[in-house]
Amino acid sequence: MKKFEIGKTYTVRSICDHNCVWTYTVKARTAQMITLVDERGKEIRCKVIRQISEWNHAESVFPLGRYSMAPTLVA
Repeated sequence: MKKFEIGKTYTVRSICDHNCVWTYTVKARTAQMITLVDERGKEIRCKVIRQISEWNHAESVFPLGRYSMAPTLVA
Protein backbone atom coordinates (compact mmCIF):
# COMPACT_ATOMS: atom_id res chain seq x y z
CA MET A 1 0.00 0.00 0.00
CA LYS A 2 1.26 3.50 -0.88
CA LYS A 3 1.67 5.80 2.12
CA PHE A 4 1.87 9.57 2.57
CA GLU A 5 5.46 10.79 2.95
CA ILE A 6 6.52 13.71 5.15
CA GLY A 7 7.56 16.76 3.11
CA LYS A 8 5.91 15.57 -0.10
CA THR A 9 3.19 17.64 -1.84
CA TYR A 10 -0.08 16.10 -3.05
CA THR A 11 -2.91 17.58 -5.11
CA VAL A 12 -6.59 16.77 -5.58
CA ARG A 13 -9.08 18.15 -8.13
CA SER A 14 -12.67 19.13 -7.51
CA ILE A 15 -15.34 16.74 -8.75
CA CYS A 16 -17.45 19.67 -10.00
CA ASP A 17 -14.79 21.95 -11.50
CA HIS A 18 -11.70 20.44 -13.14
CA ASN A 19 -9.85 23.77 -12.87
CA CYS A 20 -10.22 23.83 -9.05
CA VAL A 21 -7.13 22.16 -7.54
CA TRP A 22 -6.15 21.91 -3.86
CA THR A 23 -2.51 21.40 -2.91
CA TYR A 24 -1.37 19.94 0.42
CA THR A 25 2.05 19.20 1.91
CA VAL A 26 2.44 16.48 4.54
CA LYS A 27 3.91 18.00 7.70
CA ALA A 28 3.69 15.02 10.06
CA ARG A 29 2.10 11.61 10.29
CA THR A 30 1.35 8.70 12.58
CA ALA A 31 -0.09 5.31 11.69
CA GLN A 32 -3.66 6.69 11.53
CA MET A 33 -3.39 10.51 11.38
CA ILE A 34 -1.89 12.80 8.72
CA THR A 35 -1.12 16.48 9.37
CA LEU A 36 -1.38 18.52 6.17
CA VAL A 37 -0.54 22.15 5.37
CA ASP A 38 -2.55 23.82 2.60
CA GLU A 39 -1.33 26.54 0.23
CA ARG A 40 -2.34 29.29 2.69
CA GLY A 41 -0.37 27.71 5.56
CA LYS A 42 -3.38 26.32 7.44
CA GLU A 43 -2.72 23.02 9.24
CA ILE A 44 -5.28 20.26 8.88
CA ARG A 45 -5.32 16.95 10.75
CA CYS A 46 -6.98 14.09 8.88
CA LYS A 47 -7.66 10.50 9.81
CA VAL A 48 -6.66 7.87 7.25
CA ILE A 49 -9.84 6.27 5.87
CA ARG A 50 -9.09 2.55 6.17
CA GLN A 51 -11.91 1.25 3.94
CA ILE A 52 -11.09 3.55 0.98
CA SER A 53 -7.33 3.09 1.48
CA GLU A 54 -7.62 -0.70 1.25
CA TRP A 55 -9.77 -0.44 -1.88
CA ASN A 56 -7.33 2.02 -3.57
CA HIS A 57 -4.18 0.27 -2.26
CA ALA A 58 -3.06 3.76 -1.15
CA GLU A 59 -3.70 5.85 1.97
CA SER A 60 -6.66 8.22 1.52
CA VAL A 61 -7.96 11.18 3.56
CA PHE A 62 -10.73 13.80 3.33
CA PRO A 63 -8.88 17.13 3.88
CA LEU A 64 -12.01 19.31 3.56
CA GLY A 65 -14.34 17.10 5.59
CA ARG A 66 -16.63 14.24 4.77
CA TYR A 67 -19.65 15.10 2.62
CA SER A 68 -21.28 13.80 -0.58
CA MET A 69 -18.82 15.28 -3.10
CA ALA A 70 -15.82 15.78 -0.82
CA PRO A 71 -12.41 15.60 -2.51
CA THR A 72 -10.33 12.57 -1.51
CA LEU A 73 -6.57 13.05 -1.23
CA VAL A 74 -4.77 9.84 -2.19
CA ALA A 75 -1.08 9.03 -1.60
